[in-house]
Amino acid sequence: MNDQQLLRYSRHILLDALGVEGQQSILDSHALIIGAGGLGSPAALYLASAGIGKITLVDDDSVDFTNLQRQIMHCEARVGMAKAESGRQALAAINPEIEVVPLIRRLAGAELGALVASADLVLDCTDNFATRHAINRACVQHRKPLVSGAAIRFDGQVSVYDLRRDDAPCYHCLFPEGEDVEEVRCAVMGVFAPLTGIVGSMQAAEALKLAAGIGQPLNGRLLLLDALSMEWRSVKFRRDPECAVCRPDSRVRSGDWRETEVDQGAPACRL
Repeated sequence: MNDQQLLRYSRHILLDALGVEGQQSILDSHALIIGAGGLGSPAALYLASAGIGKITLVDDDSVDFTNLQRQIMHCEARVGMAKAESGRQALAAINPEIEVVPLIRRLAGAELGALVASADLVLDCTDNFATRHAINRACVQHRKPLVSGAAIRFDGQVSVYDLRRDDAPCYHCLFPEGEDVEEVRCAVMGVFAPLTGIVGSMQAAEALKLAAGIGQPLNGRLLLLDALSMEWRSVKFRRDPECAVCRPDSRVRSGDWRETEVDQGAPACRL
């Protein structure tokens, strides 16, 4: 680090658990953030300010006026602009030293896999189960840590799936694909603006811990927040030995996974 970086990140460096080595690991890391909305906004802003060396920001949507209530990376002047490019501008204004790569398109399976393989860690900031499961399959195949968050109405949740570990559960272990789960979107159900900030900031915190190799990540734990009562619950879970995605003999674990287009959700609203 040069003198300017030592000054910029001095409050991190003062932390005994992090220090110069931890901050250098953050600077050397590449985070893939999928979704540049309510969760992706605070997550990306904090990762940029903390010095993550490279951020790939993926979103095929454009900034809508209704997004401004909670998607703090965007502003009224950029309504109509692609969210990934709006995000790039916001992150560059906070920390021009980092590299931000905006990807303005819907991902297909092979491209998603290549992006996951190129990153050190992945943040799922999307809002639908099909996308979350596609991201999970790619992270399992390439053994990349996944930080997943969700927020709707007044309810939020966050967890980490550190798929570098043989005993780590994956997203499919906790939320099996194909179950009869009702999709809910904020365009219909609404979402409390600060809730997305809380969950997205927690995703950034977990990502920074993973990048620096410090603390205990939320691996095998699901944190649930009821923002109306401001009560937290922690639920422990384990890897499902029969999981079709992450068990040792699965096609995904062995690298033979199906080519699946990622549906990033309705453009009217993304968490």
